Amino acid sequence: MGKRKVPGLNASSTADISFILLIFFLVTTSMDTDRGLAVRLPNPPEDNQQDPPKIRERNSMIVNVNMNNQIMVTVAKNSKEIQISELRELAKQFIANPENDPDLPELIPVELPAPFGVQPITKNHVISLQTDRATSYDTYFQVENELYGAYNDLRDELARKSFGHPYRECTEDEQLACRQYYKCVISEAEPRKYNQ
Repeated sequence: MGKRKVPGLNASSTADISFILLIFFLVTTSMDTDRGLAVRLPNPPEDNQQDPPKIRERNSMIVNVNMNNQIMVTVAKNSKEIQISELRELAKQFIANPENDPDLPELIPVELPAPFGVQPITKNHVISLQTDRATSYDTYFQVENELYGAYNDLRDELARKSFGHPYRECTEDEQLACRQYYKCVISEAEPRKYNQ
């Protein structure tokens, strides 16, 4: 008796089936989107580089985040360690200086768009964020969120007081006026490695 051949599988349509499955998974799978902050990057440096303006000590707030994710805030030689939950209120006090505190940024009269006219604002304030290379991204993200949140809260309060509605419901001109009243000035230094 002769040996029988074992019939083989027909593999001619395997590539087609694989291609259809690939398309199915690409269409039905959701892709993770990157999380991050929407930050406007500075313009590239110009050829006629000028020295940066001198910043008075009372006009700068330095936020340091170390490798252990601890936050140290320095304003006019006064330093203290704080929790992330305290940062927004501290930044709001620094930016607005409602009591005209001599240790916070000086209030300078500035001509602003209607309806504000000439108002004393902390025009020359700067918030400097400095981190360690080992700072966790989550902590960095939370610190950034609190700093930008301070500006957003102040603009929202100003819009409600001046225009009778929240900032997000303002017209483009009203939003521009609020942004000029509380101009966002956050400077980020290149991360350093402090634990060497």
